[in-house]
Amino acid sequence: MVASVTNLGRSGLYDWVVQRLSAVILALYTLFLLGFLIASPDLQFAQWQGLFAQTWMKVFSMAALISLCAHAWVGMWTISTDYLKAAGIRFAFQLVCAGALFVYLVWGIDILWGV
Repeated sequence: MVASVTNLGRSGLYDWVVQRLSAVILALYTLFLLGFLIASPDLQFAQWQGLFAQTWMKVFSMAALISLCAHAWVGMWTISTDYLKAAGIRFAFQLVCAGALFVYLVWGIDILWGV
């Protein structure tokens, strides 16, 4: 049996749980932001900045960012293992995806906590 070292978890069940949990966090984040936008029809930059200046919002945004990266990784890993049969191409695809997700995560952290 060949063990894959590029998937997020140790089993398919773990990856399934990670993807479902991250989807719930992303859905809650999206619903919260939509609710905030609907409840604030005359939204000004100061209100938006005030929302994201709150520590709880930064933590919630950080959870959403990590969830987005985990969700995307599990999805792209699944796609690559299902459809890319050549090991070299699959590894290169996964390397590009991991690199892009890492850049997005670091960039998001810098934006979120750098203010």
